[in-house]
Amino acid sequence: MKTKILLIFLFPLAVTGCETYKPLSLSDKVTLASSVSDLTVEARTLQLGKAPSHRFDPSDGLDMTEVAMLAVANNPNLKLARDDANIAKAQAFAAGLLPDPQLSISRDFPGQGTPGAVSAYNAGLGYELSSLVGHAASRSASRFENNKIDLNLLWQEWQVIAQARLLFSRTISQQELLHWLTQDRDFLAGRYGKEKAALEQGNLTREALNSALIAWQGASKQVNDLQRQELQTRNDLNALLGLSPDVQLKLDPGQELKLPDEKKIQRVLAHLPDRRPDLLALKSGYSAQDQRYRQAILMQFPAFNLAYTAASDTAGLVTHGFSLSMALPFLNGNRGNVAIQKATRRRLHDEYQMRLNSAYSEVSRLMSDSRLLESQILTAESGMSMMDKTADNAERAYTDGLMDGSSYALYQSSRIAKHVEVTNLKQSLLEDHIALLTLLGGNIEAWATSPEKR
Repeated sequence: MKTKILLIFLFPLAVTGCETYKPLSLSDKVTLASSVSDLTVEARTLQLGKAPSHRFDPSDGLDMTEVAMLAVANNPNLKLARDDANIAKAQAFAAGLLPDPQLSISRDFPGQGTPGAVSAYNAGLGYELSSLVGHAASRSASRFENNKIDLNLLWQEWQVIAQARLLFSRTISQQELLHWLTQDRDFLAGRYGKEKAALEQGNLTREALNSALIAWQGASKQVNDLQRQELQTRNDLNALLGLSPDVQLKLDPGQELKLPDEKKIQRVLAHLPDRRPDLLALKSGYSAQDQRYRQAILMQFPAFNLAYTAASDTAGLVTHGFSLSMALPFLNGNRGNVAIQKATRRRLHDEYQMRLNSAYSEVSRLMSDSRLLESQILTAESGMSMMDKTADNAERAYTDGLMDGSSYALYQSSRIAKHVEVTNLKQSLLEDHIALLTLLGGNIEAWATSPEKR
């Protein structure tokens, strides 16, 4: 009877808080958004820099900040990363739980022909007391691990933001290049048509016409190659944003990159370990491992279990007592686990230092490269201004019959080539700045935004 009462009392406690099964069916339908208007972005939920001050409104075109916001909210890989983070948090939660107590019950029934015999029972309630020794360290490790998970997810979001900025800027740059290369191709096509007519009239040699044809075909190939690159960039951007490949994004290029001056960058570098999510995540990971190492040391003490027992024999004699079992740490003593946790802590220590050194080196390289590009852009823009004036003078001379078609074509092609050079240099500088903002901890709103977007 006592056994039944004990079971009735303990059963509700055993099932309290148990998870119930809920089905989650798979769908065979493609869920890529077919329009940006189908998506909503709550800026206040992103918690990335100044993003909450920026209104998401794709109706007038997407600027850089809106593309970054959309990437964080809808990127497929980030969705999987958040799922992985939930799994890792569940594992950290499980690692920080104490083991359950152990209940054992047995019942013996006397056989027939045993006069005066009653049913016997044996009940015990035990607990592994050694689990309490390292529990505080285990809980601390779980807290640090959860913090590491959040920071790693934030760093992944920063990488997606950087990729969105990069693809946005490349799309704009490639459109600019297409403008100039198409203009060059159309000009050379017109020149070839005129020189072909001149050949038919006997006013031009075949060699000169072949030269014009080669120039036109070369320009056409450049345009074709760039069109494929621009299509690939747009497809990559759509994929990053979780959009269908056939969505035509309307991009708003009317912004300028806001980058701190070199003095401010140096001040930011001094506090880089407190800004970069990946560095903060490595710190948290190191702290978690330090607690695991501490826990392994504590678990060198002998493991022992304590249990309370109650029993009754077939004669009706009731007894109460306890049992104690202890491991003798002569052969194992958890020494192997201690060595593993210690070596792992050393590896995380070295990884943090290497990542920090790499971050400083990369910032220094990008700053040097940016200074070089800025100097090259100034020189190229000066040459472009002179080339524009020379090409304009050549056009007037050609119109007045003072210059032949070949010389005029050379000036025009040189002018367009200079514009292409400047565009490429500016794009390289822009990519350096995007990388710098990511390395320094630039927020999501790293571009100046027009007032109507506020």
